[in-house]
Amino acid sequence: MEPLQIDDLPSAIRAAKRELRAQLPNYAEVFTEVEADIRQQAKRIMAERKHGVSSIPELDFADIRAQRVNQATLASIKERGACVIRRVFPREQAARWDAQIAEYVETNGLDRKLLHRAEDKYFGELQSSKPQIYGIYWSKPQVEARQSAALTEARVFLNRLWRAESDGVRHFDPDHVPVYADRIRRRPPGSESLGLSAHCDGGSVERWLETNFRQVYRHVYSGQWREYDAFDAAYRPDVREIASPAVCSMFRTFQGWTALTPQGPGDGTLQLIPIANAMAYVLLRALQDDVPEDDLCGALPGRALSIKPAWHAPLFDALVSIPPMQAGDTVFWHSDVIHAVEDRHHGAGYSNVMYIASVPSCAKNDAYLKRQLPSFLEGRSPPDFPADDFEIDFSGRAREDDLSPTGKSQLGFELERTGSIQV
Repeated sequence: MEPLQIDDLPSAIRAAKRELRAQLPNYAEVFTEVEADIRQQAKRIMAERKHGVSSIPELDFADIRAQRVNQATLASIKERGACVIRRVFPREQAARWDAQIAEYVETNGLDRKLLHRAEDKYFGELQSSKPQIYGIYWSKPQVEARQSAALTEARVFLNRLWRAESDGVRHFDPDHVPVYADRIRRRPPGSESLGLSAHCDGGSVERWLETNFRQVYRHVYSGQWREYDAFDAAYRPDVREIASPAVCSMFRTFQGWTALTPQGPGDGTLQLIPIANAMAYVLLRALQDDVPEDDLCGALPGRALSIKPAWHAPLFDALVSIPPMQAGDTVFWHSDVIHAVEDRHHGAGYSNVMYIASVPSCAKNDAYLKRQLPSFLEGRSPPDFPADDFEIDFSGRAREDDLSPTGKSQLGFELERTGSIQV
């Protein structure tokens, strides 16, 4: 699947707006309805926050394993587009991984190498600067966590929340969980201005301009926004993104991370706007008459989709920090859920995580595995990320011998054996 290429962005935006407004002549009226719904959801979230109630659904991994997650919890996850899964790993194991990563970083002099890292401009237009994210992907703890039975089972559970088949088309296989190798965060106490402003990943201007993205949001663009289901996978594995370092070119059902240390509100941690259908508001907001004709509320190609108070004020009433986390807990948020990172870390200890998403098997993701596997074998940065390639000569890096059969399958070794991958 070829990346999307747009040569004249202002013209493309103007043309897209003309087409979308012609398709939805009452776009202002429909937007008013959507905005009222968003305000109502935000009001409920504000009330929860006032009463000390978490707006992020929480469940225990043991309940997933025993298949006893109740329908109310499932409905809440689909409404809020996020959840915290407790005790996926024992705290002792997560703490051990944290110590091993610290040793891996120190032994290999990563802090010195970070001075010469490739420029990553993906978050350049967001108000805050980049968080303490380290461009390492192949440490043994990361590989062990990704291929673990527990996290694999948790991600299968999350994939199954989606509608994987419709109109006779199977969009993905929820029971096979490929690896999307991502980084780690090691945030020291007392750090300031290391957060990220509110944004979405996985597409910016493409959501208005690209054919399959428009089909993902077909109910929104037709005015039948109440029919829009954020968990309907139709067309999502077929979207095309604009090629850019740090733009995810896999289809993720959920983004996520695993806590390696205790952390919570005020510790420079994750914030969410837990409204699963908020993208309907964002898409229609850009079509309103107060937005310049060649602008999509500040969206830029090859960057995160920024969500700004100037354009999207009602959403910010629903911005909440995730609840306190212990080492071994995980948090996941739908790939369209708006998220941010607190600017300041007021806590006493490190706030460390491994970024590990939930990814299903589909043709789009198989194509990425073919490009990613050589990165693992050679210790290079994966294709979606800046080409720092720090780990090529790192001692203690995970190798093929460190992979379980599950780990090999998740990295696409079976595709290599059939001749689909050149390594």
